[in-house]
Amino acid sequence: MARSGAHRPPAVERLLAAARPLLAGEQEHAAIVAAAQAVIAAERARLADGTDPRELAALATELADDLAAFADPLGSGLVGVINATGVILHTNLGRAAWPAVAIQAAAAAAAGYSLLELDRASGRRGARFRAAEEHLIALTGAEDALIANNNAAAVALAVGLAGRGGGVVVSRGELVEIGGGVRIPEIIRRAGARLIEVGTTNRTRVADFEEALAGGRGRVVLRVHPSNFVISGFTESPDPVAVATLAHRHGSLVIDDLGSGALLPTERYGLVHEPMPNERLAAGADLVTFSGDKLLGGPQAGLVVGRAGLIARLRRDPLARAVRPDKTTLAALGATLGLYRAGLAEAQVPVWQMIAADPGALRARAELVLAGLPAAIQARTSVEPMDSTVGGGSLPGETLPSYGVAVRAGSAARRLAELRHGKPCVVARIADGAVLFDLRTVRAAEDGALGEAIAHPSAG
Repeated sequence: MARSGAHRPPAVERLLAAARPLLAGEQEHAAIVAAAQAVIAAERARLADGTDPRELAALATELADDLAAFADPLGSGLVGVINATGVILHTNLGRAAWPAVAIQAAAAAAAGYSLLELDRASGRRGARFRAAEEHLIALTGAEDALIANNNAAAVALAVGLAGRGGGVVVSRGELVEIGGGVRIPEIIRRAGARLIEVGTTNRTRVADFEEALAGGRGRVVLRVHPSNFVISGFTESPDPVAVATLAHRHGSLVIDDLGSGALLPTERYGLVHEPMPNERLAAGADLVTFSGDKLLGGPQAGLVVGRAGLIARLRRDPLARAVRPDKTTLAALGATLGLYRAGLAEAQVPVWQMIAADPGALRARAELVLAGLPAAIQARTSVEPMDSTVGGGSLPGETLPSYGVAVRAGSAARRLAELRHGKPCVVARIADGAVLFDLRTVRAAEDGALGEAIAHPSAG
């Protein structure tokens, strides 16, 4: 039970004392005090927001880690994590881990100069680095492609084609929040367009679009794939081909936002089929938008593929420059897409490696982790089947059979906190009072470090 005083952050002096062993030692005292004050202010805001208070001594220890990262002038501030949650695209842990070739490509781009916008033949300014876009054209069958810094930006650019005050027609069942409080109606409003809702939350038919498109009221039909939720029961969705045919008959454009954007057939791995960009283009979409850091498994990016004339209009939009990605993202994305074109995505893209992992192999790894634990820990630990999820707003409700290690000892919440503050930092999950370590999202090279963390959760 929390002691009196647990409802407020520790004093600056107490936080400095707890953090001192973690600091490098060369920082100026005034800078450290300022950093401590910033960390305490953030914690005070968290408590004011209604978050449950923690015991004061434990809170000081936790915030000491935050201060050490905040005050390190040479560090990124990010803490590396062993993800044992079983959530492959864990938004809070940075979503997709990059393929090795993408990391190498980004490092090379960051380390020096490159022909980012210089034509090699003429020596004059040329088109911005096109390799990633050319890969997208080849992989989707699109006429052209454009890359923004995230998918929300890609959607905002695309709906801008409706023009100032132009109507964007959306089914009520697709007026979703796509994460971080970003909602489709708000994106449309900020693009200067006008939202036209059709159908109902659970049932929308092709005929519902007729009146909205008649007389040019709706210049764009926006279809939003429900990649982060499921509506079941008494539902109906219109056929994509029929909607596109109707829209084109009225001179309107069709934009498909797929969200996660799979480039491999998800049903191959026992999951429900996720719509693919090439399928939606073939079904009549003029533009398709999707993410780079979800099922594609690369860096954060928003990808637009479709008709060349429309892509050219998007390139001329002033917003396109504001949301364009930097050279490291373009390099990493190009390398990731190159793996798809070479047929190597399943073997070398971590997201697909995890999705394709064999449960039997995961069980064998879990048994090795268990065998390496001290006898006292083994007595309270077992290898158990688990259910992994894709996560990251992709394939909601879908699970993959997995195996991992379950520890039943003491307070599960306290053990999770100790694991988060250990070295390495480990993030796991709780179920039925046990701490579960799902091996599907743990790299095989991390198994030894994971076992050490389970045996000594507060080490480091």
